[in-house]
Amino acid sequence: MLKPNLPIINDPEGSAVPSELPEVIDAHVHIFPHGIFSAIWEWFDEYAWEIRYKLRTSQIFEFLLSRGIKHIVALQYAHKPGIADKLNMYMAAKCREYPDQITGMATVFPGENNAGGILKEAFALGLGGLKLHAHVQCFDMNSDDMNLLYGICRSNEKPVIMHVGREPKSTAYLCDPYKICSAEKLERVLKNFPGLKICVPHLGFDEISAYKKLIEKYDNLWLDTTMILAGYFPIKEKIKLDRYRIERIMYGTDFPNIPYAWDRELKWLGASGLPEEKLEWILGKSAGIFLGLC
Repeated sequence: MLKPNLPIINDPEGSAVPSELPEVIDAHVHIFPHGIFSAIWEWFDEYAWEIRYKLRTSQIFEFLLSRGIKHIVALQYAHKPGIADKLNMYMAAKCREYPDQITGMATVFPGENNAGGILKEAFALGLGGLKLHAHVQCFDMNSDDMNLLYGICRSNEKPVIMHVGREPKSTAYLCDPYKICSAEKLERVLKNFPGLKICVPHLGFDEISAYKKLIEKYDNLWLDTTMILAGYFPIKEKIKLDRYRIERIMYGTDFPNIPYAWDRELKWLGASGLPEEKLEWILGKSAGIFLGLC
């Protein structure tokens, strides 16, 4: 379980993507309008960790792109009904400022009025898929409300990124992630919607072994590495990416909501000893296929 007031790590940061690494897509970057961002920062300060990079959306994009990140997948999530359409318009507007470098994901609050219509309109705005967060939105991933959203994404050939791993858990959430999240529940979705691309962030933390088995079994599942390579969370099992189905693993950071240097996990990958071909998959090719960029 996530304990409040986890430490900030004042590790040195690099000025650019390490030169020995291939081109990088960061598949997990958060943006929000400033008022919502400020509330999120306050929540993290009280219940999680101090965020090192308290930047606004344009600053986030400029920070990462100027340091050599080639493409950014921008994420938001609606924490309550009635705000998703405005968030989607905000996302679409920000992405238009960087038409070749940013892929923005839509949001919707599962079960809200006209959820399907909100999602269809977001796709009409040019957004590249759907982002959901079970810990914040407290949805049952096997419900009719969710099946509606899966169906719309599949029919529009849009992927879904959804945080349905059980960790990091916090008592500040309005629901217990251990009751609504599990690899078993996600497997039902994979079976029922075989044409739907799904990415589970954080390697499925804390069911990492179970999610590793799922990507070996299902061609429509991806995992991202977000915050799991940083040595920040107490993880029982050692992460050995060379033993994963590497074309289903993609790099992400959770930037800017992190308590350590922006390139901490890039440095880990650079020192991992993974062959260049596998690094190419993790750092770009997997996300490119997931998002239809290549």
